[in-house]
Amino acid sequence: MPWKVKKINLVVASYIFYAAWNPPFVILLWISTMVDWFAARAMGSTNSGNKRKALLGLSLFTNLGLLAFFKYGGFLLLNFQALANSLGFTYAPAPFEIFLPVGISFYTFQTLSYTIDVYRGNLKPASSLLDFAFFVAFFPQLVAGPIVRAADLLPQCERRPLISITHIGWGFVLIIIGLFEKIVMADGLFAPVVDRIYNSNIAPGFIDAWTGTMAFSGQIFCDFAGYSTCAIGVGMVLGFALPDNFRFPYAAVGFRDFWRRWHISLSTWLRDYLYISLGGNRRGAARMYFALIATMLLGGLWHGAAWTFVIWGALHGFYLVAERLSAGLSRGIKIFATTPARFVGAIITYLLVCVAWVFFRAQSFGFAISVIRSMIGLNGFGATIISARDSLLCIAIVVCMLVSQWCMRNTTTEEAVKKVPSWLLALILAVAIVLIFTAPGGDRAFIYFQF
Repeated sequence: MPWKVKKINLVVASYIFYAAWNPPFVILLWISTMVDWFAARAMGSTNSGNKRKALLGLSLFTNLGLLAFFKYGGFLLLNFQALANSLGFTYAPAPFEIFLPVGISFYTFQTLSYTIDVYRGNLKPASSLLDFAFFVAFFPQLVAGPIVRAADLLPQCERRPLISITHIGWGFVLIIIGLFEKIVMADGLFAPVVDRIYNSNIAPGFIDAWTGTMAFSGQIFCDFAGYSTCAIGVGMVLGFALPDNFRFPYAAVGFRDFWRRWHISLSTWLRDYLYISLGGNRRGAARMYFALIATMLLGGLWHGAAWTFVIWGALHGFYLVAERLSAGLSRGIKIFATTPARFVGAIITYLLVCVAWVFFRAQSFGFAISVIRSMIGLNGFGATIISARDSLLCIAIVVCMLVSQWCMRNTTTEEAVKKVPSWLLALILAVAIVLIFTAPGGDRAFIYFQF
């Protein structure tokens, strides 16, 4: 079939894929697509600065307005009610029962990057509505990323992809790796431990708190990296290259390094379209620290409409500011550049990331504080929820994950796989497939579907 016919097939299939969850919400995808298509085309045909700003404002208002209504409407209403009641006014609004459209945070940021790039002059408007609709709706990464830039995907839409047996084979390898991470690791090994701690009303002890939080660090990595790996694999099978979203983040030395490795498509989006717009590091130290904190606060709020996510973002903003403030103190001291010192730095980074994960996972701010108290030994040191044997096993698995990431921190999955003999790779994949079909993880949605 002609390439145009195949693109139509993929676009229609992507809409059916999205509509399979809740058919009416595919209309939101069409609204974002059409508004940004016409706004960008109009920006490309005028030199008027005011008109271009108005068109960008239309895109921002439409996309962020839909995101705010569906994702933050209930959150804002509850907080307004609490504020009114605290001031002595009795306000009891009707329940805000609106479903959150799956993936709205991802495709909103993706299509916004297109109009902002066109406004800045970094990108020419797409010449084909079909190609642009394909860019917005491409189903592998539509609901949970990676957040793809138009400059990366639109050129791939213009020509028929060259698909070889190598692409197909490597794509299926990535799909198997991603499914193994999700089903066996995240759902089978880590999730039951996390749920026993964070779904309980009992304040955990020191061992329980650290076991549950370290298990969650493994769960969310394997869950989200598993989805991203599957998406990249499916894209490769179809002939498209999607960007890496994770590069062994728990081997990071420092928090700038962590955000270069964790959810890369989001961190680079926040850097390019928010941090730099707020001044970045071009307007002095004070403005830079403000931009860091504001960017991470909004990044936390992007993840969910709850104060716990805001605290999670604030902690990472504080970590980044503290790291930059302390960078001058360690500059020129040779011991900090040694491998043992960097290894210790990676451990400290991981432990502080775990502290932030508490607020990400906890269902309430009060329970998050309870877990933090337990992690510093204020609620006892024994295990009260998880047996010592299960705690030891879980921590051992997490340690193995951390060691493997440290060993691979300067390479890629592709390079590591190429070094494995073909017979051994086949055996590993066969075992992984068996474990995928036999793992007792249950039917759990990907964590980032809720964002």
